Amino acid sequence: MEELFSKVLQVSLRCRDCEDRKANIRVTIELQLTTSPVHKRDLLVRLTDDIDPYFLFNLSISEEDFQSLKIQQGLLIDFASFPQKFIDLLNLCYSEQESDNPRFVLHLLCQSPALEGPASFSIVETNAFKHLNHLSLRLAQGSDKHVRDYLAACLSSLKAEKQALETQLKKTEDDLSRQLTYAQQTLSEKTKELDKLRSEWTSQSSSLSSRHSQELQSEREKAVELQSRLQQQTERLRQELESSHKRSSQQLQSRLTELEASCRELTEKKYKNESTIRDLKIKLVGAEEECQRSKQQVLSLRRENSTLDTEVHEKERLVSQLQMRVAVLEQEIKDKDQLMCRTKEVLEATQQQKESVEENAESKELQIRKLEATVKSLSEELIKANGIIKKLQGEVRGLVGKIKVKNTVTVSQEKVLQETSEKLQNVEKDHQRAQQQLITKDEQVSKLKEQLETTVQKLNESREVLKTNENVINWLNKQLNEKQLSRKPQSPECSENPSVLSATGLRAQFYPQMGKPAVSPAAAADQRAVQPVSRQIGESAVLDSKYFERREDSIPIYGLSSHLLHRESSQRTKPSAYFSA
Repeated sequence: MEELFSKVLQVSLRCRDCEDRKANIRVTIELQLTTSPVHKRDLLVRLTDDIDPYFLFNLSISEEDFQSLKIQQGLLIDFASFPQKFIDLLNLCYSEQESDNPRFVLHLLCQSPALEGPASFSIVETNAFKHLNHLSLRLAQGSDKHVRDYLAACLSSLKAEKQALETQLKKTEDDLSRQLTYAQQTLSEKTKELDKLRSEWTSQSSSLSSRHSQELQSEREKAVELQSRLQQQTERLRQELESSHKRSSQQLQSRLTELEASCRELTEKKYKNESTIRDLKIKLVGAEEECQRSKQQVLSLRRENSTLDTEVHEKERLVSQLQMRVAVLEQEIKDKDQLMCRTKEVLEATQQQKESVEENAESKELQIRKLEATVKSLSEELIKANGIIKKLQGEVRGLVGKIKVKNTVTVSQEKVLQETSEKLQNVEKDHQRAQQQLITKDEQVSKLKEQLETTVQKLNESREVLKTNENVINWLNKQLNEKQLSRKPQSPECSENPSVLSATGLRAQFYPQMGKPAVSPAAAADQRAVQPVSRQIGESAVLDSKYFERREDSIPIYGLSSHLLHRESSQRTKPSAYFSA
């Protein structure tokens, strides 16, 4: 006997002449295997009620019964897979029985007024359109013998569970009694140890309190002396820092005015270059108009090309001359390309020389002059091209009366016209290159403006460095206040040493540099101004950020003695511990 399914499900009970009601029924599915005389399997379905022990409905389905059931209800599965599909439908009913509108519902129908006699157990799927009956089984009510057998099986299982629980209870009682005795023993031992520790603690606390009071008095006297020295020294350092900060701010202000003046000059030059570009555009438009006129003249010459047969040789010589002129123009274009390469090299050199803004401005002026020279040369080439066109027009007017070689000369004239148009295109390309060079100059001017902004940012950073230095001085005040209660006794050698922070073991390190950019002159001056403080601090140890905040409850320090400053600087040759070298 193998149990496949056993759960309490909510079933809708329907009897004749009675209202429908819902009850929690335990559905059990078992698979029974019989080997004698023939090997066969039977599926047992049982409905019971945990509250009512006399509620019992049974059904045994063999393979032959399943075949008739399959034909009656139109099932599409075989007997081997029927138990698992039946269990899946029951699990769906179990998962949806808590919802308000369950999709799968179980029904138990009985024709008698009370639940007596055979009953129909069905699984129904509900929707808005129809109630679909997936499976309906005819169950028989259990007889007295079946009920007695069922109750006997339940009683035997309950007795077995009771015996298992009794044995488990005895084991837990024994374990708890053993743990209780062990805990009592350990409690008595711990109370004895606690009494001993209390007596020892009282004796040690009395001795430590006496020693602490003596040490505290000596430390207070030493702290008062140290505080007076530190006040004198910090006052001197404050005055030096203020003077250095004023000098650096004046230098940066003068530098700022110079950069603004250079920026104005560059903008004026930019406007001048734009005006020259406009003039060149106007000239280019005029050249294009002349080209259109020459095309119209060529059209008129095509009508009169019959008179130009005798001048073929002269035109060939003219073509050779024009080819020579084209070669000269190509050589000039190569020279212009070389000039462009030189200008690019000059631009790269200017980008590398960012230390001085004035030198950059002078180099930019030289480059602008060179560009003006190139623009002038381009205008001269345009004038030459116009002269060549005028010469060609005069020659065409002189050849009007000659009509013999009309066809051949018109072809040669078209070639000359194409060459002149190509020359004009080359001039336009040179003009575009000059415009690109002017755009690069504008970008360089914007870069100079960015450099000006970086210098202003560096000035702000130097001001922040001064604020951090003031926070360091406040941190020293806080350490002196805390040392009055937490400092341990010193050896005689340490008490004779007049050093400020090497005797207390206080080590700190502060890095004012916030990043890797180049250090401005003002920041370098600030670091040189605070180096006397750094030589007195000693070895390095990183400070927490909370020590750099301003504290209103700290004791102000007004200076340190010059004797202490000279002595500490002679003992240490390391770089500053508060500021990076």
